[in-house]
Amino acid sequence: MLDPALKQQLTAYLERVQSPISLLASLDNSESSAEMKALLEDIASLSDKVQFREESHTRTPSFAIRRDGAEQEVRFSAIPLGHEFTSLVLALLQVGGHPPKVEEALAEQVRALDGDYKFETFMSLHCQSCPDTVQALNTMSVLNPRIRHEAIDGALFQEEVTAREILSVPTVYLNGEPFDAGRLSIEQILGKLDSGAAERAAEALNDVAPFEVLVVGGGPAGAAAAIYAARKGIRTGVVAERFGGQVLDTMSIENFPSVEYTEGPKLGASLEAHVRSYGVEMINGQRAAELIPAGSANDLIGVRLESGATLRAKSVILATGARWRQTGVPGENDLRNKGVTYCPHCDGPLFKGKRVAVIGGGNSGIEAAIDLAGVVDHVTVLEFDGALRADDVLQKKLASLPNTAVHLNAQTTEMVAKNGKLGGLQFKDRITGEDRSVDVEGCFVQIGLLPNTEWLKGSVDLSPRGEIVKDARGATSVPGVFAAGDATTEPFKQIVVAMGSGSTAALSAFDYLIRSSAAAQ
Repeated sequence: MLDPALKQQLTAYLERVQSPISLLASLDNSESSAEMKALLEDIASLSDKVQFREESHTRTPSFAIRRDGAEQEVRFSAIPLGHEFTSLVLALLQVGGHPPKVEEALAEQVRALDGDYKFETFMSLHCQSCPDTVQALNTMSVLNPRIRHEAIDGALFQEEVTAREILSVPTVYLNGEPFDAGRLSIEQILGKLDSGAAERAAEALNDVAPFEVLVVGGGPAGAAAAIYAARKGIRTGVVAERFGGQVLDTMSIENFPSVEYTEGPKLGASLEAHVRSYGVEMINGQRAAELIPAGSANDLIGVRLESGATLRAKSVILATGARWRQTGVPGENDLRNKGVTYCPHCDGPLFKGKRVAVIGGGNSGIEAAIDLAGVVDHVTVLEFDGALRADDVLQKKLASLPNTAVHLNAQTTEMVAKNGKLGGLQFKDRITGEDRSVDVEGCFVQIGLLPNTEWLKGSVDLSPRGEIVKDARGATSVPGVFAAGDATTEPFKQIVVAMGSGSTAALSAFDYLIRSSAAAQ
């Protein structure tokens, strides 16, 4: 099941297992059960601290990783390869006694949870967002045995996915009831389980000493800014809703100089490790709510968070990035995760054999249509403009696929519900004025990005498109406040460009601090 290179890598990891563990598999005569058995036998053969045996369970095929003589256990109703292979490796290590990489204060919060929690995460092996959620809940179940977690591959349990009307992944259930959907961190899960967690976190953050440079945002621009600032030997902090930002949702990266191919989550993890290596104080799971400019040259700049806490710094770098743009038409918000989605790589497999639409004819939209055509019954592309804007090579590929159709000058006007889920789209032909419709069960919106800058209105100058106006040095309209990346007027929204602008902003902030210090003497 595992190739020699992967076996060698896994053997090295399993040397870190401290306590014996058992792989307990519930199997039948299906092909997927045979694959699972082969995988588990391969793993067990690599370490004398790992045993394999069969044990029945309500979901088949599935397997549990259980610490011998203890209560720690995680379960996969999946063959966790692809994006979930790291989740499997971490589960083996953590159930086997290797300490998880979690801040002790956060680990104590998990251990202190009082109650019995049974989590189920429906995921896809093609989903980049799913591993974070799976790994967070697996770690929590190891820290607190009263927490149970089962990761379920929707492709293996399609009937259950259909019965529960799951149309996006990851989707999490708690004790049989819907809990949340989308990428989740331990901090976010705790915030929903422990009502006092947010207040305690805010109180602790209010006591954090002022930074010399505070970076708001943890994507490529924010990471580069933090690295360059920290290398100057100044006190640097990063506050972010999720470190890695939008890059975590990127399937493949093939235009990063010196790296022929990588994937978003892998690059995000590398960025985080690099930032941490410089001792940068990282504040995750927090969203900025207000920028408070300094009252005078010697005052500190404030960043108020939605949690109520306020962080202060001598200089601030805004690198809040961008998010998927929505159409804004009736029905979109109500049908989100009920057929309307923004991640074809994550949610595409859930629409196998169904008719879907893609809104947007740029590179991302046509790439999505091409990928989906290999999974779904039919793909309809709706493009507002009179021509597709995707690269010619992508347009030719799309035209070669028999189960696709393109409508140009198509203005989407409504997303229509049917039995509580998406049933179709209404659109207008902008040339003839004719109202038309298409019956689809899935809609993938791919119409560009929207800067995450609403919280900055009235505090820094923004462009008509809501981007932070900056100069060549990254300076904004507010002294001591700099900006970088996709949230700014930087014309090209690319990872390598964002990193460059983050580095520029950090160097400019350092120069500002030096000049400010000299002027104060």
